[in-house]
Amino acid sequence: MFTLPQKDFSAPTTCLGPTCLQDLGSSHGDDLEGECSRKLDQKLPELPGVGDSAMLSPDTSYLSSRGRMIKWFWDSAEEGYRTYHMDEYDENKNPSGIINLGVSENKLCFDLLSWRLSQSDMQRVEPSLLQYADWRGHLFLREEVAKFLSFYCKSPAPLRPENVVVLNGGASLFSALATVLCEAGEAFLIPTPYYGAITQHVCLYGNVRLACVYLDSEVTGLDTRPFQLTVEKLEMALREAHSEGVKVKGLILINPQNPLGDIYSPEELQEYLVFAKRHKLHVIVDEVYMLSVFEESAGYRSVLSLERLPDPQRTHVMWATSKDFGMSGLRFGTLYTENQDVATAVASLCRYHGLSGLVQYQMAQLLRDRDWINQVYLPENHARLKAAHTYVSEELRALGIPFLSRGAGFFIWVDLRKYLPKGTFEEEMLLWRRFLDNKVLLSFGKAFECKEPGWFRFVFSDQAHRLCLGMQRVRQVLAGKSQVTEDPPSSQSQEPSDQRR
Repeated sequence: MFTLPQKDFSAPTTCLGPTCLQDLGSSHGDDLEGECSRKLDQKLPELPGVGDSAMLSPDTSYLSSRGRMIKWFWDSAEEGYRTYHMDEYDENKNPSGIINLGVSENKLCFDLLSWRLSQSDMQRVEPSLLQYADWRGHLFLREEVAKFLSFYCKSPAPLRPENVVVLNGGASLFSALATVLCEAGEAFLIPTPYYGAITQHVCLYGNVRLACVYLDSEVTGLDTRPFQLTVEKLEMALREAHSEGVKVKGLILINPQNPLGDIYSPEELQEYLVFAKRHKLHVIVDEVYMLSVFEESAGYRSVLSLERLPDPQRTHVMWATSKDFGMSGLRFGTLYTENQDVATAVASLCRYHGLSGLVQYQMAQLLRDRDWINQVYLPENHARLKAAHTYVSEELRALGIPFLSRGAGFFIWVDLRKYLPKGTFEEEMLLWRRFLDNKVLLSFGKAFECKEPGWFRFVFSDQAHRLCLGMQRVRQVLAGKSQVTEDPPSSQSQEPSDQRR
């Protein structure tokens, strides 16, 4: 079994709405991101600009059309995610349970986080923290967020707290922005493959569509890498959306990208932003993995580091602690926008998506502790991510399986097309079910609206024993020897000699 680096940290030293939605394995919240099964014979309920109402559940007497659509999203995610929760792996209580390599969570640094969050400076209760606050967030928190983003995004000038709004997670940010920027039935451009739960986030409240910019794995023309986004592809997708009678209001970019792990260069970001300005489109830039770039050579740059934004009033940047700090259950996200109308409208929705005063205080304390973040947490987190990534990469190479990985995020985009004889999405789903039957949960490509059947996302940011067992089960499925395996006896558990830290 490979080992992750450990130290003693006890103290610091165009899939328009109907098509895209009816096929997508959706999710409920940031934790699902489309990891779950879509039902192949099920279609999204038709609401204005969304789908087909004829396919709704027959028992609709208690729900509005919106309620039926919301219920459909929940039901469509049932097979994978709920199966996992009914049979979750536990080293002692359920060693033959399902290993989760599908949900993008960082499970490597609980020891560091639990220590920091349990320190005395985190424990404070005062009247102002128990009372209503500015819906944008307490000023002390917005000031810390502005300083934090200024430092880690390397902004050319200090960012301003009046441009900060805090909400309970990235899902709420997407939902709020879609609601305040678009009319019902309008759309955002989004490059594929993409984080699948965004479909649900923009649809449930705002009834907003996604117009997919389909990207290919084959490198052709002027492309330099698989699934490369170019302005020409954006222009083509925008024309196609207009030809379908759909009004596009914005562009969604994820940087570092999920599930590809791609990092957009400053030159590419500038090109995309200029394209958006030319067409008067809003740009939502999701940078939720910005501190999870574990390869220094990757050269990540935040959009907030650019000297001049082409259209600052239409550029809106998201970040959250769910990924970079492994706190997906704590629910903290932030929006940075220079557009005060947008900030105020989103803040109004914080009545329903706000944070408790106690959590806001803890977040401010965490974000201001630059010494702990820089000297303890980030170096160790990056080392553990890199070790886990190295292990899974070497396992895939040993199996002769191609994959894409850029040294950012928690996942590897894996090419299993050779295991699909006819190259269909039906075969992709059958392979996904074989993995699940063999007690390992993965994310299949269609859940990310990948146009090519056979791509899967493998999450590697987990503890060594779970990761090793999960990859063992993957090997069994691909070798045609599906069976449930438990942890080997401790006397037989060895660290592979070729594994690097």
